[in-house]
Amino acid sequence: MASRNLRNQSILQLLLLLLILVFVNVVASSLFTRFDFTAEKRYSLSQSSKKIASDLKDVVSFKIYLDGDLPPAFKRLRNSTRELLDEYRIYAGENIQYEFIDPSANPDDKERVQLYKQLNEKGLTPTNLEEKDKSGRSQKLVFPGAIVTYKSRTVPLQLLKSKIGADPEVMLNNSIEGLEYDITSTLRRISNDVAQSVTFLQGQDELNTKQITDIAKGLSEYYNVDTVKIDGKLDALKHYKAVIIAKPLTAFSEKDKFVIDQFIMHGGRVLWLIDRMEMNMDSLVESSTNIAIANDLNLDDMLFRYGVRVNPNLILDLQSAPIPIVTGMVGNQPKQDLFPWYYFPLFNPISKHPIVNNLNAIKGEFVSTIDTVEAENVRKTILLTSSKYSKVQAPPARVSLNMLQDQPDQREYNKMYLPVAVLLEGKFRSNFVNRIPESIATSKEIGFKASSDSTKMIVISDGDIIASHVSKKGTIYPLGYDRYTQQTYGNKNFILNCVDYLCDDSGILELRGKEFKLRLLDSSKTSEEASIGWFNVLSPILIILLYGIFRLWFRKRKYGSN
Repeated sequence: MASRNLRNQSILQLLLLLLILVFVNVVASSLFTRFDFTAEKRYSLSQSSKKIASDLKDVVSFKIYLDGDLPPAFKRLRNSTRELLDEYRIYAGENIQYEFIDPSANPDDKERVQLYKQLNEKGLTPTNLEEKDKSGRSQKLVFPGAIVTYKSRTVPLQLLKSKIGADPEVMLNNSIEGLEYDITSTLRRISNDVAQSVTFLQGQDELNTKQITDIAKGLSEYYNVDTVKIDGKLDALKHYKAVIIAKPLTAFSEKDKFVIDQFIMHGGRVLWLIDRMEMNMDSLVESSTNIAIANDLNLDDMLFRYGVRVNPNLILDLQSAPIPIVTGMVGNQPKQDLFPWYYFPLFNPISKHPIVNNLNAIKGEFVSTIDTVEAENVRKTILLTSSKYSKVQAPPARVSLNMLQDQPDQREYNKMYLPVAVLLEGKFRSNFVNRIPESIATSKEIGFKASSDSTKMIVISDGDIIASHVSKKGTIYPLGYDRYTQQTYGNKNFILNCVDYLCDDSGILELRGKEFKLRLLDSSKTSEEASIGWFNVLSPILIILLYGIFRLWFRKRKYGSN
């Protein structure tokens, strides 16, 4: 009788367990949630990423050329990319497809080199990887990037973010940090059928077409890019999301200022790139010395009202880009050496703001300082500063190449972190309040606004940050490329991020603020103390064996007498 009750009880328990499992599966099929227990939430997508993935109307194909025999750091980048794409697939379903390819797998040398060439032409930058191991050093060409296809559109996606002077491990970690932003912005870029419009302002001797060709090409992948002259027309800027004012050299008229001011008051965004001092390297070709003077653009009152003042001075910085200087003759040919030119500061962003987070160094030319001033309802964020070894030269400033003959006195370079780029966000007060006739202020046709809705602008005290170098033969160099050192600085990414932040209200750029902490083992200690590694491998197995022996002994002791 007792055995029958025990059997019935066991059957009931089994049925109850089955019912619970069925119920849990039914509930789980209708409810969806994911738990990310990592401190940095590295496996969690933002709401903007989820929305873009969910809104895809067709298949986006990723061909990722990061596979094969890779060093551990690049395997980590590959695995992180796969894990993140799997996360996107949860929301996009079959509309995201990916494939990992080893570009070096082809044994045919000609075909392999041809593939390398094709990938380079499509926009993927190779990395010549030098590995160090116990047997010595070896080199390998790696393409840490992807070709992304949507319908008839194809764009490159560079997964590895280079940074001058950065430790390789830190650089790989920064690249992993930026994966979600890179993938999400690529999805937005390739699937967006209706692009916003941005324009370069013309009419005040701004940068010419060739000088802005490269950045305009980069912007055109995301936006409709145009150029416009205001010429006093009230609706000249009406159809644009953002206006780029790139190095004007002549003064603005009050009427054009009014049009820009009202563009801002109605929610428009502006990227100001202002040179307050007249000076360029061409003026030093014939004579090694020249005088830099202040340039009055008639913008001081507007910018002051909005919350900043661009000062008429020049920054000299010991952290600077080099230029070639003739130091002698070799036969009948001049001998040139590179010297740091203190008027070309290199800005290494220290801010964690998503516009500049993890960017490469940014090169400036004849840069001025910026002061922030009181402006109600306006939040100010300093994006770029000089280094802690800088000084300021007031006008009229004598600029001479002869200064490179002597070592700089570091005691003079005692100004630290001088602001050169400032983000302004909030509700701005019009520069023309109480300055225009009543008939204009109350005209329905003009629609004058005394204060803006919430909007934003960026002020940069250097117009050359956005300018590509154009050779005398007309060759246009990529923005940020230094033809003397063959380094590519972060100017282009910086400008693209500025425009993205100004134009995008979905918060995609905020993803660049995502940080993963590096938790690395000390390689010197692990190589010296290899026994630690063996202990870590064997200890779990030993613990399981000991538990099994103890369990067997306990069971024999408890049930052995019966």
